[in-house]
Amino acid sequence: MNDFEPSDIHEYKVNPSSHRLHPLSNDIQTFEDFFVRKHKPGSRPIFAENDNVKPSHTFPAPMSSTNPFIQTRAVVVADSRLVVYDTVSQTKRLWIKGKNFTIANLLQDTQLAESFTDGAVASFRLSPQDYHRYHTPVGGTVVGYKRIRGDYYNVDPVAINSSVDILTRNARCWICIESKEFGKVMFVAIGATDVGTVEINDKWQHPGAEIKKGEEVGIFQFGGSSIIVAFEKGRIAFDEDLASLSKQAILTDVEVGISLGKATRPRE
Repeated sequence: MNDFEPSDIHEYKVNPSSHRLHPLSNDIQTFEDFFVRKHKPGSRPIFAENDNVKPSHTFPAPMSSTNPFIQTRAVVVADSRLVVYDTVSQTKRLWIKGKNFTIANLLQDTQLAESFTDGAVASFRLSPQDYHRYHTPVGGTVVGYKRIRGDYYNVDPVAINSSVDILTRNARCWICIESKEFGKVMFVAIGATDVGTVEINDKWQHPGAEIKKGEEVGIFQFGGSSIIVAFEKGRIAFDEDLASLSKQAILTDVEVGISLGKATRPRE
């Protein structure tokens, strides 16, 4: 609770007649408000936060012969359990067993999916007890948005490892971000059992919007949920500790803003 605002559980009171929450803050009036409450400012620092800020006298470009990048690091998008894989084929072999799982089926956009052919994938699983706002892994320009209607199957490891195509059947929303350092980055928020809605914040639903690394992308309403982040082939090297555990099919507990991996190509 200390990471949330208000942080004291005793500040939340229920009116027995209306079953409404009445905290000292006017921002939370229902259990749904409580479920999607925000973190306290500073409780989830963004790793290398300013490495995708436009170079200026305040943040000069960190470029040299040995470091030819400006945005060098991608970050974790949600408080969750995480697995990462260098290729889509590796993901299917070790983690996602749905017989028809492909990026094209996930996005329902065959042409856009070509950009992610055998690219790297990070899979985040959220449980009801988690912070249910999610954030962008990189900074860049939004170049696409789509909402896809669907089911709300469970996304726990047993379900994901079954032959049922959970991730490509559940309701979901995605945005595609164009980054000079990471290329196209696909962010897919996927609903699950008991989730009311999957929401992308309105300002990111419009191509051309500029987003900074670590900014809030949207929210899941009550329930469990999942996020897939896909990168173009050869554009990211996941952090070794995450990659090593994922190869053993072990999920890692992670928090918003910690390092996910580094860019592997210089700016074009």
